[in-house]
Amino acid sequence: MERNDTYMPMETKVVKITDEAPGIKTFRLEFVRERDRKKFDFLPGQLAQFSLMGVGEAAFSMCSSPDKKYIEISVRNVGNVTSAMFGLVKGDTIGVRGPYGRGFPLSEIKGKNVVIVAGGIGFPPLASAMEYMTKNREDYGRIWLVYGVKEVDDLIYSKRMEKWADAGRVEIIQTVEKGCTAWDGCVGMVTQQVKKLKIKPEQTVGLSCGPPVMLKFVSHEMQALGIDADDIHLSMERMMQCGIGKCGHCNIGDKYVCRDGPVFTLYELRLMQEDVW
Repeated sequence: MERNDTYMPMETKVVKITDEAPGIKTFRLEFVRERDRKKFDFLPGQLAQFSLMGVGEAAFSMCSSPDKKYIEISVRNVGNVTSAMFGLVKGDTIGVRGPYGRGFPLSEIKGKNVVIVAGGIGFPPLASAMEYMTKNREDYGRIWLVYGVKEVDDLIYSKRMEKWADAGRVEIIQTVEKGCTAWDGCVGMVTQQVKKLKIKPEQTVGLSCGPPVMLKFVSHEMQALGIDADDIHLSMERMMQCGIGKCGHCNIGDKYVCRDGPVFTLYELRLMQEDVW
């Protein structure tokens, strides 16, 4: 009889490792068992717990399209688990639990224009959404992608963005907070670029992920463009240690980010019992 253990990870193998930027790598993983691959049916924006035996677990959102035979995660080297992951090589194994939570409502927003705003390492779940929407291009209207980082060296997914731009009716705006002589693109915060967008608000939804303070001001600018609070979908970041709302580390008021989110509408966030920013 097959075990039904919530905390039992599924085994994956590392099949590709990509250096995205200093301190950031993307891992492509394939499930060892076919039934696990079929079971892991995720939506862009959902999260999973990734584990290394004897080290620990960490939560990441997938950056690959949900219709692939593999999954990908982008990882910044910031702690024990991620540091150990940076020592992995092709063929090593990673445990996976999930997927968990609520992702971006890509089925519900078909036919709409989409404004996507990504900040730093908050890009991966939005990259998953971009992968899906550009592959199913006929289902969506115009797409604006505004992506911001602190410095030029922090930029990731350059090859992906070239592919997305070729999908048609996709405008990609990259901005850095600290310009340099090697950079001829936009300089400043992502909010400065959002302000400049010319949209039809009644036909447009917003998706965003990044540091909480960024989400606060991005949501403000989206509303200033005329996008309704119910149509602004934000992926929240919290310490998510269990993935199923048991440990309590990621709660905001009476909600758990890992279970009830991580994607919430701005309207939902306003109803919460504490300041989410």
